[in-house]
Amino acid sequence: MTHSSAAADLPEAFFTEANSVEVVNAKIGADASPRLAEVMACLVGHLHAFAREINLSHEEWETGIRFLTRTGQICTDERQEFILLSDTLGLSMLVDAINNRRPEGATENTVLGPFFVAGAPVRKAGDRISLDGKGEGCLFVGRVVDLDGKPIEGARIDVWSDNADGYYDIQQPDLQPKWNNRGTFFTGPDGRYRFIGIKPVSYPIPDDGPVGNMLQALGRHPYRPAHMHYMVHADGFQKLVTHTFVGGDPYLASDTVFGVKRTLVAPFERLMDGQTPWRSEYDFVLARSGENR
Repeated sequence: MTHSSAAADLPEAFFTEANSVEVVNAKIGADASPRLAEVMACLVGHLHAFAREINLSHEEWETGIRFLTRTGQICTDERQEFILLSDTLGLSMLVDAINNRRPEGATENTVLGPFFVAGAPVRKAGDRISLDGKGEGCLFVGRVVDLDGKPIEGARIDVWSDNADGYYDIQQPDLQPKWNNRGTFFTGPDGRYRFIGIKPVSYPIPDDGPVGNMLQALGRHPYRPAHMHYMVHADGFQKLVTHTFVGGDPYLASDTVFGVKRTLVAPFERLMDGQTPWRSEYDFVLARSGENR
């Protein structure tokens, strides 16, 4: 058999630089779920286009593989380095924005972050959530309303923040009281919430791993501006996951995870009552289920 006749028995499409996407995606089997096939075909297309656009070298490819390997190796139940990577590349915020398109006037979403813990104790309106005695006390008040401004009774509000040293309780289980700076509240007939925490402080994301090395190499800082986390549930309304940010924080314009939105910057006003040094008022506006822009 000649070389040419042997080649004639082989499949038509072999992998080349020009047809790489088509050849790889042709291997997706007919039994794959349609959505998985769509996602993977698109991913392959963009990955190959990226490699071509920058003329990716072997050395650069190997560096990328080592980076991803280290990222996986540092992950634990308490630390998810891949989420940090997604956050710092803006992908987490983009996915959040795509999946939370709301009508004008509804409070905007932002990233959940890695420090939410389900099951925080239910507290009464006005209770203090800061248990370690640190930080400047702050009274958080406001309402939960619909797009017409009507109060929403029985809305569940989960709140959490860092402590005055910039750490969440789960980052320091041996140093902070359990449920420090966390709590769950329910609104009354007037839609109001009220609790005492601390004025949050800005803090760095964990930067002692590959993501921190990446930020340093790019000349970027690892800091998040000071914020209070909220998750709001109410029957018949879309779940809201958001922050309120401390106005005037030096990192508002350069949040390393891109979570700041102009509408989420809240006032923090000094009080002179001698009890709570700060007060922050913010109303949350919920969109009804299925109400999207």
